[in-house]
Amino acid sequence: MNKRDTGYTTAEYGRVSVLVGAKQGAYPYGNSLLVRGATASLVVDPSLSLVEAAPHADVVLVSHAHEDHIAGLGSYEGPVHIHEGDLEALRSRDVLVAGFGLPPEAVDAVDMTMRDEFHVHGRLDAAGFEDGAVFDLGGRTVTVVHLPGHTAGHSGFMIEPDGFLFVGDIDLTSFGPYYGDVGSSLVDFEASMRRCREIDAHWYGTSHQKGVIEGAGEFRRRLDAYVDVVAKREAALLVFLHEPRTVEEIVDHRWVYRAHVVGPQVRPVERRTAVQHLDRLRSAGLVAEVEQGRFRAT
Repeated sequence: MNKRDTGYTTAEYGRVSVLVGAKQGAYPYGNSLLVRGATASLVVDPSLSLVEAAPHADVVLVSHAHEDHIAGLGSYEGPVHIHEGDLEALRSRDVLVAGFGLPPEAVDAVDMTMRDEFHVHGRLDAAGFEDGAVFDLGGRTVTVVHLPGHTAGHSGFMIEPDGFLFVGDIDLTSFGPYYGDVGSSLVDFEASMRRCREIDAHWYGTSHQKGVIEGAGEFRRRLDAYVDVVAKREAALLVFLHEPRTVEEIVDHRWVYRAHVVGPQVRPVERRTAVQHLDRLRSAGLVAEVEQGRFRAT
């Protein structure tokens, strides 16, 4: 099948097929997986590309409950599984949208986007899994690797015997780690990146435009650069706090999105990101509240 007919191109890594979305899987598109065993087949993260041209699968696994990873879910009637931490967001669009932490006046429009553009309707039949759960396809296994931080339930999948580790939205892009949702955690994201670094695999697959990286050495090199984005944000924040600043001034400065990016998510994400860094720097004694609501580097 070709991209014109299906909306994706297929790249093979052992017996793992990566269904590469439009624009190399850049948002709002994504990269899905198709894994075939002797007795069953499985799809990971059915993207927009799978809305009209979904390959057969007996089981669907979802790395986390974000719209670009579940847009093609309606193409599958069989069992759907996601980590317990994201289960309610997959079952209910209301819960998913609430997790974005948007201003009240933006909720209805975003909900409509989820419904009309990403085909999100909620899967009440979805079941939860935990870290280490194994899906046996017959001569091929898919093991859950819980990698929280991006969302509470964000998970990767280790596929054997191929040695393919899917790391989801630990996506190695220059944008850097995203931990700006209500249920996100900078501390957990950093722990998840350390866990990924310790796993030896032949291939490492990402959800978006970096695609598949071959070899542990190359993956770790790219992961280190990705991790460094967090350190750069924190270092820049300390420089910015050479003068006393309020949280709103910190938010205005932009640490995640570039200045040209607009949307209802921008300020809430910037605020949650800034507050997580600010709290950590204060705990380390590197920042102090010098007067009510104003913070300065020590």
